[in-house]
Amino acid sequence: MLRRIQREPMHILSASLRDYARTHVDDAVAAEFLAFLASSPAVFERTHAAGHFTASAWLVGADGARVLLTHHRKLGRWLQLGGHADGDADLARVALREAEEESGLAGLRVEGGIFDLDRHRIPARGGEPEHWHYDVRYVVRACGGEAFAVSAESLALAWVPVRALAGDPAVDASLRRMARRWLARG
Repeated sequence: MLRRIQREPMHILSASLRDYARTHVDDAVAAEFLAFLASSPAVFERTHAAGHFTASAWLVGADGARVLLTHHRKLGRWLQLGGHADGDADLARVALREAEEESGLAGLRVEGGIFDLDRHRIPARGGEPEHWHYDVRYVVRACGGEAFAVSAESLALAWVPVRALAGDPAVDASLRRMARRWLARG
């Protein structure tokens, strides 16, 4: 039964990646993600040496004009909320769980399919070797209150206007890309 439960989310992820590839024809990264997904059953585990899937939340306020960012404790940079799949192939669920855990917000909901994909190298640190994160990003909307609580994973959290991110060259390139993509949606 466990194998069946795991295969269904993997099938959904595969279909979602194919949908993303069709709607973002200028973004060749989806093919890399599909190949990685097919490469090993362990791609959702941190112990997979080559890399693993992670999931992130483009956590927008109710009005859609602001996004909640974390000043990441380990990386010392402002980024979107997210984390490791830890064996869960339902990456939309992972993104939602991470957004809830890292923000303390209730009443969050995932909207639509995959919003963005980003493959990035994680440098070696401590006993952990260098590896790749295959980050699948989803829009998560704050439908209740927006009073967050900073978790142990963050130095700080802040609601940031999406328009400010889109044009700021000092901001992480993938955040700028997501901000521009969000604004293009209208």
